[in-house]
Amino acid sequence: MSFLSNTANPSALTDEKTLIQGCLKGYESYRYELYKRFSGKMFAVCKRYAGSREDAQDYLQEGFVKVFDKLNTFQFNGSLEGWIRRVVVHTCLNHLRSRKLYLDVPENAPIADANAPDALNEMSEKELMNLINKMPAGYRTVFNMYAIDGFDHAEIAETLGVNEGTSRSQLAKGRNWLKKAIEKNLIHDSHAYQA
Repeated sequence: MSFLSNTANPSALTDEKTLIQGCLKGYESYRYELYKRFSGKMFAVCKRYAGSREDAQDYLQEGFVKVFDKLNTFQFNGSLEGWIRRVVVHTCLNHLRSRKLYLDVPENAPIADANAPDALNEMSEKELMNLINKMPAGYRTVFNMYAIDGFDHAEIAETLGVNEGTSRSQLAKGRNWLKKAIEKNLIHDSHAYQA
């Protein structure tokens, strides 16, 4: 068992169990180290759900408050990063649900064309994430939950208070929106390259 003093300074090499113990004992240096280790990745998660950088920063701060409040419930059954991600995603979803932003979707948008060319392979991850961030909030929320964070339609429906059909429809429409945006982006880029 390691001895944790109030003046202890955890390093990047501190194992997760020791880091968690330090946080639970209230040592700010350990809390800061935990935040420093995971805040970058979690900010990227928040940006995927938020409509703006400012909202993403708010979600991140609130998410970490919840992480520190609930850290005593972490059971080491999975990765600490995965557990933190789940807390942060639920924080983002709570904000969206309270503001009904996941419902901000045009209901008459067309369903994806299964025969459209797959332009996804032509884009960088950063370009793709920029397009995802431009999706209407409802599409973006369901797309993130399903395609990136691994929720199934039943979980999405329960979390957002909608039916599974709405979840499936939002995902299909979101994929269609994204496909069209990718194709438009590639056409624009090819014209810029030829100029």
